[in-house]
Amino acid sequence: MKRYFRYLKEYKLQCILGPLFKWIEAALELLVPLVMADIIDTGVAAGDIGYVLRGGGLMLLMGAVGFACALFCQRSASIASQGFGTNVRDALFAHINTLSYRELDKIGSASLVNRTVNDVNQMQSAVAMIIRLVVRAPFIAAGSVILCLVIDWQIGLIVLGVTVLVGLVLWLIMHKTVPYYSKNQKKLDRLAQIAGENLEGARVVRAFSNRENERARFDEAAADMLENSLKIGKISAWLNPLTYAIVNCGVALLLLVSGFKVDTGVLTNGEIIAVINYMAQILNAMIVISNLVSLFTKAHASMKRVSELFDTRSSMSEGGDAAFDLSAPALEMEGVSFSYAGTDRYSLRGVTLRVPQGATVGIIGGTGSGKSTLVSLLPRLYDAGEGSVRVFGHDVRDYPVRTLRAAFGMVPQNVQLFSGTVRSNLQWGRADADDAACEAALRIACADAFVAEKGGLDAPVGEGGKNFSGGQRQRLTIARALTGSPRILILDDSCSALDFQTDARLRANIAAMRGVTTVIVSQRASSIRNADVIYVMEDGKVVGQGKHAELYGACPLYKEICDSQSKVQEGESGNE
Repeated sequence: MKRYFRYLKEYKLQCILGPLFKWIEAALELLVPLVMADIIDTGVAAGDIGYVLRGGGLMLLMGAVGFACALFCQRSASIASQGFGTNVRDALFAHINTLSYRELDKIGSASLVNRTVNDVNQMQSAVAMIIRLVVRAPFIAAGSVILCLVIDWQIGLIVLGVTVLVGLVLWLIMHKTVPYYSKNQKKLDRLAQIAGENLEGARVVRAFSNRENERARFDEAAADMLENSLKIGKISAWLNPLTYAIVNCGVALLLLVSGFKVDTGVLTNGEIIAVINYMAQILNAMIVISNLVSLFTKAHASMKRVSELFDTRSSMSEGGDAAFDLSAPALEMEGVSFSYAGTDRYSLRGVTLRVPQGATVGIIGGTGSGKSTLVSLLPRLYDAGEGSVRVFGHDVRDYPVRTLRAAFGMVPQNVQLFSGTVRSNLQWGRADADDAACEAALRIACADAFVAEKGGLDAPVGEGGKNFSGGQRQRLTIARALTGSPRILILDDSCSALDFQTDARLRANIAAMRGVTTVIVSQRASSIRNADVIYVMEDGKVVGQGKHAELYGACPLYKEICDSQSKVQEGESGNE
């Protein structure tokens, strides 16, 4: 809990004054029954109308002051809780961005979103309630007990016993429900994951007429969450009946005892009314506390999940302060092996390669052969499990991560654009890129024509770039990478949606760029045919390397790929 205090530092005033004013309001509320008792025993008993009116005026004044204090506390709680939620959310988002892909893959995007939004909201609500009610409710309950003891110690003991019993019930309910609330958040993660997958892949779901199956999968996850929620509900359902039963039994006992005391003259009528009022205040305070128990139980479960995320540290170190050696090869791998988190199966095994500066490298292989995994190790999206990966003469671990990645222009296999404009998307490559740099990148990526048709650099980009075709999105992501003027350009199967003519034109434009080392991952033999060196991969291993002509005669897998694709192309030409 202490770790979250720093997020409230700038709201110290609200955190101090809010509870203070709430305490004043509670103190005034505790004094009201005493004033009422005095009015009954003195003013009403003596028939003094003036005394009754003055007492009534004092009660109205106390109520007005209490109302003003409550409003001030409410405002303070809102400011502090909203600020706290914003600070925690900002810190959590910043922390998530420090994690490596290994941790992100392990936790999952649905859980990350749920923790950043829903769990922080629960904590934010708890902060508001701490300022508004946590001080007030226990103070009212304790104050009522103390004042009852002052009025009559025997009556006070009855009230104290009732309060202790209710508190015990609250503790037992909270103790039983905390584990279920933690499970509920995990089940909510699963629900969010399924919903996210269906929203992202809505076109695929409808194209395969698979809506019924997906609805059944969602219903199953929802039913699982419902079952857990019902367990919480069954336990929590005992809360109000038990507390009301205890308090009502206490009131009955109180009336029985106080009746004898009034008959014997130990207590006055006003004091009995004051005690009954205090009992009602205790009941109201306990109801508030019971609701707070439910809220804080959820918040506690959420806080554990957020703390778990804060405690997760990146498996990737920041690196050293090495500088690029521009006389060394651009890329080198030596005996590199790698496996993803949660699996013992190696995606790469014993990979060794060397790429001179300015060269064009082709990487080809079947699906699942490790091509994308290999190129993700170069800008250090993952760290190799064994062996070394070197860029410009130094191990990638020796560079500051930001410096290393600034040298790369990465075009991932899964195209991702962001809502905004074409210009704002291209400036991801370089924040200070001017229009001339953006237009030059568009020309090289063969994207200038369709961008001009859509309105130029100010053309809007919808969520995920859905207002562009697949090939257009690919070319925009290539232009985004080129805007940063990278030393090393990685095209990870990023031309798969392009026709052969556009693909060839794009490769010719990239080849004309001086000083750029290009790594092309493709399943099209034609896309890498003219590369300076081609690496053929199978089952995570390099099974062939060389130029096209050498590999065609020496590598059976490469020959098989080329022949199968040439037959397909011949068939397509014949059909035309």
